[in-house]
Amino acid sequence: MIEHLRHMAIFASVVDEGSFRAAAKAIGLAPSRVSETVSDLESYLGVTLLYRTTRKIALTNEGRMFYARVAEMLRSAEIGLNELNALSLEPVGALRVSMPAFMSTSALATAIAEFVQQHPQVAISVSYTDERKDLLEDGFDVNIRVGWLDDSSMMSRKLGESDRALVAGAKYASIRPQPTHPSDLESWDWLRYKYRPDHTTLKGPEGETVKVLGQARLEVDSIDALHHFTCQNLGVTVLPEHLAARGEAKGELVRILPDWGLIPIGFFAVWPDTSRRESLTLLFVRFVAEHYGS
Repeated sequence: MIEHLRHMAIFASVVDEGSFRAAAKAIGLAPSRVSETVSDLESYLGVTLLYRTTRKIALTNEGRMFYARVAEMLRSAEIGLNELNALSLEPVGALRVSMPAFMSTSALATAIAEFVQQHPQVAISVSYTDERKDLLEDGFDVNIRVGWLDDSSMMSRKLGESDRALVAGAKYASIRPQPTHPSDLESWDWLRYKYRPDHTTLKGPEGETVKVLGQARLEVDSIDALHHFTCQNLGVTVLPEHLAARGEAKGELVRILPDWGLIPIGFFAVWPDTSRRESLTLLFVRFVAEHYGS
């Protein structure tokens, strides 16, 4: 049976990933080789494990029973590796992490770089996207999420907060009357971020709270694009503090109503409570939380 343990792991990967092609990509083999491996395993067992169509796969009754045992075996193996890693002076393994694209040059990215430098036997794969990724379906070990969490089914740790700034292109602002109240911005051109509410909430120095809707001339699904288009003097928007400060330093952006505050955004690490790389995941999250912003 020993020679078929690898076959069993590949079979489990096909089920977890949902297709031969996705499994091949995840484990670094050709799709044809993955398919052949599962077929070899079926021949060895004398049963059909998967129904195959051109678009998807499905477990047979025998496949469902067998997968449960294989998944349990792999989970036990991962736990064993985690326990050894926990005893080891130097952690070993690989993690897949997703985080917002606009944080690619942030202090959080710098903290990840420091983690990589301090742990040379840990490989980190980072996917940068502003679109929210699903941990289990997309195969990530850790997601860095922005905002305030509403999903209690995952483990999480707050990494920190970041201020936000209301800004406009310097040339655009120069041709507009100087606003004295958020309501003055209703007639301004706004640039929208797809994953935010349509309105912007500002809090005044006296505690007054005002929601501004404004007219959106442009909507994007990337904070970096939002920063770029604002610098092109297309209107007013809300940016994370580090991008607002960068544009302001270059003279491309100006702050609007600086006495009015915006709700800061929180940064959270999120991971499944059944993580197969539990000790490595916790080490990574703890390190980033302690080093972020320091």
